[in-house]
Amino acid sequence: MFMTPLSASEIDAYNARGGAQADAADPKAAQERFLKLFVAQLNNQDPLNPLDNAQMTTQMAQINQVVGLQQVNETLKSLASQFNRVSTLQGAHLVGRDVASEGNGLVVDGTTARGAFSLSAAADAVTVEVLGPAGEVLGSVNLGARAAGLQTFDWAIGAGVDPARVHGIRVSATSGGQSVAAQPLALHRVQSVGLVEGDLRLRTDGGTLAYDQVLAFF
Repeated sequence: MFMTPLSASEIDAYNARGGAQADAADPKAAQERFLKLFVAQLNNQDPLNPLDNAQMTTQMAQINQVVGLQQVNETLKSLASQFNRVSTLQGAHLVGRDVASEGNGLVVDGTTARGAFSLSAAADAVTVEVLGPAGEVLGSVNLGARAAGLQTFDWAIGAGVDPARVHGIRVSATSGGQSVAAQPLALHRVQSVGLVEGDLRLRTDGGTLAYDQVLAFF
């Protein structure tokens, strides 16, 4: 029986059929399957029309490319797994710390509430009003001059104010009498960390945050 040289499509089809087997993801197994087929082709080639060196080189290059890609994929999977483990270990150090994200909320610790906001430019007068669930003002704090960027503050919860009612903030800032844009932020305390579908998640007193939702750590 004589055989013609394997085409690229035939090699791909053979690898695809092998991919349905349990050992298909093993680059060594894929290479062994190819070599068995290649040897069979050599043993049954037409002696009057044998494979030339170019054909054999092309086929060997094709299997080497397939095996090489499989090895790269396995290496990337291993690196991704290691990265996830390292991320989880690093995330564990965030437990108990405060993080800021988009939103409007404070962290209450006993009789102190801590909040955060961002200023678009430096301001010479900044005032923060602490709000209740219905938007009522529970108290205020004068922070004086503040630089541009992310800012934090502490507010001592006054007598008669239920800490459970501390809900959000409203920030007003001016520079030279001109208004400066101020954006309230949500402050959360990290309670635990974990991986969800390969992504690091932070469980906080206000819910769950993805790592890329965190604007700053404190």
